[in-house]
Amino acid sequence: MVEIYRSKYYSLHQALGERAFYLDFGQKTIRMSLCQLLSLRHKVMSISLESHFDGALNKHGVEVLLLCNKEHLFILNTLEIIDLKNMVEHAFVALGLSAEREVLAV
Repeated sequence: MVEIYRSKYYSLHQALGERAFYLDFGQKTIRMSLCQLLSLRHKVMSISLESHFDGALNKHGVEVLLLCNKEHLFILNTLEIIDLKNMVEHAFVALGLSAEREVLAV
């Protein structure tokens, strides 16, 4: 397996002999197809970080993430969500499926 990207909490690997990706959450590793990986990206990028800092919107500061047709359930805190967003974005850039975002500093 080839490591695509590693962050503080997560790592993404691609199996060479099969069409699969392995997402390591530390306590659990999930086998995913490309379609499932795209679904993960959509779910993760649609999570609002602003709600984690507003007590009225997200009182406990956690996010429930269901993956692979509800086969896997994860409860992630704010730091884990930020790291997962970062890992997903960089992994898709490394795979050549996304362009790297440019941040404009004023």
